[in-house]
Amino acid sequence: MKRILKYISILAVILLLNTSCEEFLDVNTDPNNPTSVTPDLVLPSAQKYTASIIQKDRRISHFGNMMMQNWSQSDGFSWYTDEFKYNVTSSFYQRVFNYSYTNSLKQYQILDMLEDTRYDYYRAIGKIMKAYHFQLLVDIYGDIPYFEALLRKDNATPVYDDAATIYAALITELDAAIVLIDEAVAPDVPDIDDAMFGGDMDKWIQFANTVKLRILVRESDVRDVTSDLAAIATQGSGFITSDVLVNPGYLIEKDKQNPIWGDLGWDEGGTQTLSSKATCATQFILDYLTGLADPRIDYIYEEPATGHLGVVQGLLDYDTPVLDAFVPELVSNIGDGILKSGTMGANIFSMAEVYFLLAEAAEKGLITDDPKAHFEAGIQASFDYLGAGSAAGYYSSAIPLADWNSSTGDELEAIITQKWIAMNGITAEQSWFDYNRTGFPSGLPVSLQATTPDRPVRLFYPAGELSANGDNVPAQPDAFTAKIFWAE
Repeated sequence: MKRILKYISILAVILLLNTSCEEFLDVNTDPNNPTSVTPDLVLPSAQKYTASIIQKDRRISHFGNMMMQNWSQSDGFSWYTDEFKYNVTSSFYQRVFNYSYTNSLKQYQILDMLEDTRYDYYRAIGKIMKAYHFQLLVDIYGDIPYFEALLRKDNATPVYDDAATIYAALITELDAAIVLIDEAVAPDVPDIDDAMFGGDMDKWIQFANTVKLRILVRESDVRDVTSDLAAIATQGSGFITSDVLVNPGYLIEKDKQNPIWGDLGWDEGGTQTLSSKATCATQFILDYLTGLADPRIDYIYEEPATGHLGVVQGLLDYDTPVLDAFVPELVSNIGDGILKSGTMGANIFSMAEVYFLLAEAAEKGLITDDPKAHFEAGIQASFDYLGAGSAAGYYSSAIPLADWNSSTGDELEAIITQKWIAMNGITAEQSWFDYNRTGFPSGLPVSLQATTPDRPVRLFYPAGELSANGDNVPAQPDAFTAKIFWAE
């Protein structure tokens, strides 16, 4: 009982000592001395940062939802001007880069630098989560600081490393994390301070394998990854078996709710946020789901009393053809399959994505599994997360791209398209990455305000990095033509 009360107190401190709506707590009072606090304080703070960088307004998944035609803008708002113009500059979504390094990665580095062997489990978690975040940064920016990153006073101006080289290093780090877990001797075991797996180290090994799977499938068109995938099978722990959620103790209180709920849902008093009113479905995605007879439409998006209605991205004249047709009350805002409650866990890796990764690997012949089985399991996992019931009727509907048997010759397109639908509102950046390397889903339009024939394929390095580390920042690649190495 005393131990439980101890960790309740820890989580209370994390929740109460917010410095802003961006953070619960930065526990590292001396960032150059990572042993100044115990890891059971660092870990939940780091995981909170992970949830925030993925799910908060204008962070990673939000960007993916805008790029992939999932979200648009209601009448009466000027919320997404830069997104509709694809106005990629050094200030556009710069928090993705900055907060990844200064918040989440900084905290996981503290864990990874712990020297006492009693903390080997925490070190392993730090390595796994660093790999998770660094892959996202590579996929968004290409070359980034890696080998010299996070050293702070020891090297405040790290060099930029080659993206493909970083990918290889991430596999090495994930393997090292698994060894740490397997060979740890009398380690301290995380408990409720682990806001993801509650200290279940078997699940952490499965998550390490799952992050490896994402890395390997992402680069499978540019190098042979079959031996790496075989090594995962030989290791034997498999992959995650349920959605990976972060919940450090979300509360219906100011700055303490689940990040997407607090930003794009309702405040602690039950008032709908302005971002929630401003954000709605595109007509493209509603038409697409309707064309597939996809019942998830009513869970991904709310249905007004007048029926589903979306807004074309980049629309300027909202009063054509009908005055006030696109006000928030009449358009399809984000649905209750995505916005479940203010205390829900933040989804950072969905079970649906795992199945679609396995389906792609099987369809390409990289593993011997049945791609159809994984494809259908991925659809069902998406239905499960949204609360949409059985998917059997949907994936046996004889509708191409929904039914495997009716998608002959277009199997990869079916996988990526269904993955796009499943990632909608959750981790939509993954669909942006997939689109950049496969061109699926087909027929994805650009915003009416776009000045380019397609959406950006990367983000610019942020302004702060240019001023603080300008000698090392590479010449900025073209945001619309210079694809990340795995898509070239």
